Formats: sequence, structure tokens, C-alpha cells
Amino acid sequence: MKQKATLTAPDHPGTILTVELLQRRWLSKNAFEIELTRPSALEFKAGQTICFIHDSMERYYSLVSTPDDPTLVVCVYHVPRGKYSPVLADARIGSPFQVSGPHGYFTFSRSERPPVFIATGTGVAPFVCFARSGVTDFTLLHQAVSADELYYRSYFQKNTPRYFPCLVEPPIKASTLSNFFCGKISECIRKNLPPGSYDFYLCGERETIQDVTRLVDEIYPASRLYTEVFF
Repeated sequence: MKQKATLTAPDHPGTILTVELLQRRWLSKNAFEIELTRPSALEFKAGQTICFIHDSMERYYSLVSTPDDPTLVVCVYHVPRGKYSPVLADARIGSPFQVSGPHGYFTFSRSERPPVFIATGTGVAPFVCFARSGVTDFTLLHQAVSADELYYRSYFQKNTPRYFPCLVEPPIKASTLSNFFCGKISECIRKNLPPGSYDFYLCGERETIQDVTRLVDEIYPASRLYTEVFF
């Protein structure tokens, strides 16, 4: 019988830590990585988040860096008129931030079932951390509107034999179509994942998670499913 676990971040604990911005790297016009100093007191598991605390706002971001890395790295989707991502996008190197963590329970649990990772947009961040932390033999399906929003694509193409980049909007040049699956991620799953029992990890926007959950109920009922609504 398929088991579901909806994973949400709890309220931040009492300990608030200070980190500093070391560098920023734009992944596309819509997203960027920031690297931060890592307090010695902050220990975490792959897949967990940290919470940025700014005035009355709290924003959770999954860590791309591994538990053994000396710094913290998060992937941020930039909303130009948003309340918080512009703060991170415009901050000067050396700027301090208040954070708490770690948060969340979206961590990897190895079992006899093959793992299948499903992501949309920056929801791929925890799966980058999984892979960099030593998780192997997984299938990854990543959905985005355009090719430049398939973040970390080059990394997964080199390191993951079963990587399926899915584009909602097909590329203009027909010569590049063979590099992508054009359509919804649920359609890609249906065509490329044979019936069986799997551990599904879903991270991304709510509509896609709901769509894939229905598909798992229909075709892979003996599977276990873990979800985290990323945005």
C-alpha cells in the first residue's frame, strides 16, 4: 500500500544565527545561487532548509551545499517585485543575514525501492544536495518552462544516466528537440517509467505535485511518496 508523507518546514527554533554573503552566481535571468558563511553550530541533513529572517518575513530555502561543505549555498528564484528575493539579489558581498535552521524532513531514506526524484524549477535544489552527498542510482525528472531554467542540467547530464529534462514550452530550434522531453512531467513519467514500486520524492510547485500524485495513485500504487511544496 502506497504511503504518503507531506513534508513541511516547522516554525524556526529559538536559536538565530548570523551568516555573511560570500558570493552570488546567476544561473539564469530568473534564478541565482548565493554562498554564505557557515556557522559551526549549524548541522543539517541533505534535503533540509534554512530560514532567512528579515523584519517580519521568513523565507525557507533548500540547501544545495552538502552537510560536509564549509559554506552554505542556496538556490533562489528571483521575483523582481517580490518581498524578499530582491533583497538577496541586490545585497552587497559581506552583507549579514539572520537565519535559523535546519528545518524540514525532506531527507533521503534508502530502501529496496528505486528512488525517483521529481522537480520543477528551483525545486531541484534538494536533489542536487542528495546527489552531491552520495545518493546514486536514482531517476530524475526536472520540469521547466525553458531550457535555461533547467538548473544544474550540465551536472546531472554528466552524473545521472536516468535524467529527463522536461520542457513545457518546446525549444524554437527543432535540432534541439532530441535533448528534451516536451510536455508535462507527468507525461514523461508515464512514457519512461515502467510500472513498479518506487520511492517518489516530489519537490516543486503545487499543481505539478498534485498531478504527479494522481499518476502515482493510478500506475504505481505500491510506491511510497514524499512531497514538499517548494513554492
